[in-house]
Amino acid sequence: MKDCSKYQGIFPAFYACYEEDGSISPERVRALTEYLIGKGVTGLYVGGSSGECIYHSVAERKLVLENVMAVAKGHIVIIAHVACNNTADSMALAAHAESLGVDAIAAIPPIYFHLPPYAVAEYWNDISSAAPHTDFIIYNIPQLAGVALSSALLREMLKNPNVIGVKNSSMPVQDIEMWRDEGAIVFNGPDEQLSSGLVAGAIGGIGGTYGAMPELYLKIYELVQKGEIAAARPIQDACCHIIYKMCSCHGNMYAAIKEILRVNGGPDIGGVRKPLAALTEADLGICREAAADIRAAIEKFC
Repeated sequence: MKDCSKYQGIFPAFYACYEEDGSISPERVRALTEYLIGKGVTGLYVGGSSGECIYHSVAERKLVLENVMAVAKGHIVIIAHVACNNTADSMALAAHAESLGVDAIAAIPPIYFHLPPYAVAEYWNDISSAAPHTDFIIYNIPQLAGVALSSALLREMLKNPNVIGVKNSSMPVQDIEMWRDEGAIVFNGPDEQLSSGLVAGAIGGIGGTYGAMPELYLKIYELVQKGEIAAARPIQDACCHIIYKMCSCHGNMYAAIKEILRVNGGPDIGGVRKPLAALTEADLGICREAAADIRAAIEKFC
């Protein structure tokens, strides 16, 4: 079995970084990468949901990863999500990611058409074949992809020696236990249950709100690793309440996160790409409240 110890820890899901005209900003991509490295995270998950990947072209996704790697290579672990809704583009992104030296690639199943498990397996294996020297991570997010990973499909995928595990964003913690029992490493996906997922055996966490408050998630991880579950619980509660506040905006949660980053002294990385909703004037007050809550929680717990 491969040594997967480098994947233990906290992986913020990287945010899309735009210029004022809505184009990808290489400068802002680099600035966000530097910012998150400075926070002490284990690695980054690039090109996933938080990166608004389904609204980006293949060329844009390559541009983002190239600029992340220009800063991060050799410093932190990089997992590149490469799935598109067709095999050829996914394979192109996988080959590109391997050429840049990422640590792992990841992929959701194809969306819209409900493919049978053997077709999903073929899709994932085709992607893996385009990056034959790179670890492969299955991204299970059935509530958005419309396809749920099963134990039988995971067992089939684990016949591929590059497949090491699952980024599990389904809500049941039991799924983490099942995938681990099959021999896969598992990353907890839902930010609201990081502490529970770690207790259930997740090797680490990949999360869309981690970038807004990495200090809190790093502290949860540290405490759970020490067995101090009770001490981690109030920090998890604080994160959940902040997430609920973010989600109360009219604008998309990632638009709120980007505003919170700016308010708390992080880099300005622009807004979100349509059809994701931009923030309204009323949302700005909610973001300021959430930003203050983050600062207070960091002061209290970290």
